[in-house]
Amino acid sequence: MSATIQRPAILHLLRTETRPYHDALEQNEFNRAIQQDTITEAVTGQFLAKMYGFLAPYETRLREQPLGPEWQVGQRLRAHLIPQDLGVTPAALPQCPALPKLDTWPQLLGAMYVLEGSTLGGQVLARQLAKAGIEGRRYFTSNGEQTGPLWKSFCQLLAEAATEDNQAEIVASAASTFQTLHAWIEKP
Repeated sequence: MSATIQRPAILHLLRTETRPYHDALEQNEFNRAIQQDTITEAVTGQFLAKMYGFLAPYETRLREQPLGPEWQVGQRLRAHLIPQDLGVTPAALPQCPALPKLDTWPQLLGAMYVLEGSTLGGQVLARQLAKAGIEGRRYFTSNGEQTGPLWKSFCQLLAEAATEDNQAEIVASAASTFQTLHAWIEKP
């Protein structure tokens, strides 16, 4: 008898239903420059500034939620690292004027899926930036060795919170988060 580990249905749905939006987001100037080995500090700085503009208001909303200690919210906050990486004050960075809706528990879970998942890619990006000699990588390495365990913990909590009644709203929120973040990053 072999034991197989099955992914919770919500994770499968999120991956398959949001794949086009995830792929589109990854085609931004920063990711293209990374892939083509043409990354510069200027392109990295522009990307980080846009990420801050999205993350700062999102994290404000996240901190307002009545999440228990199992969600480890304090460890999941990363926006504050971006001004440090860029050597600027938060007031010098642009703010995204319109976040996706985060009014319901499923909407928050969908957004969290996107932004928690980005920590995994951040580890890869940090190595590529180091190889290119780009400084200011704290945002990308924020959780260090805890990145994997925090992601697994989030996935477990998400699977426990997802129900047949709310999973469509979770997926719709994740798709909206990808789309809104993509539009914000691409906005001149």
